[in-house]
Amino acid sequence: MLPRMLNDAQRQFLEAGRVGHLATVDAGGAPHLVPVCYAVDGGSLYITVDEKPKRQDVPLKRLRNIAGNPQVAVTVDRWDEDWTRLAWVMLRGPAEVLVAGAEHDAAQERLRARYPQYRAMDLAPLPVIALRIARVLSWGALAVGGERSGSSR
Repeated sequence: MLPRMLNDAQRQFLEAGRVGHLATVDAGGAPHLVPVCYAVDGGSLYITVDEKPKRQDVPLKRLRNIAGNPQVAVTVDRWDEDWTRLAWVMLRGPAEVLVAGAEHDAAQERLRARYPQYRAMDLAPLPVIALRIARVLSWGALAVGGERSGSSR
C-alpha cells in the first residue's frame, strides 16, 4: 500500500462523490475524458469496465490510451449555485489495467458495494483500471458544512 496520500477532508469528499471524470491521452496527445464510477482503497482508485453497450471489435479508448501512456488523472467535483460550496479533488498517477487476480476481484467487490447497479452485472471477466495515486490536488469547500480548504500534495 502506498503512503496515505489523501487527507481526511479529501477522502470524505471522494467517498461522498458519485461520479468522477477519467482523463487519458492518446498517442497523438489528444485528451480523452469520460465520466466514471469509482472506489478508493488505500493508495489506489479503481474503475471497472461495465456491461453498458460498447463496441466489441476494439478495446475501449481509455484502455488503449493507458496501454500507450499510463499517466492519468481523475477529478471528482461538486457544483453548486452557491459558489462558496464549489470543490474538487484531482488524483494523478500511473494506471494499470487489471484483468484478473485478487486485487481485481477486491476492487470489483468494493465497486459493487458502492454502486448497487453493479450488483446485477457480471463484472468478473471485465477489466479494472487501477490508478496508483501519486499526487493529490484539491480546492474549495471539501467539507459538507462548506469549510474551505486548499491542498496540493
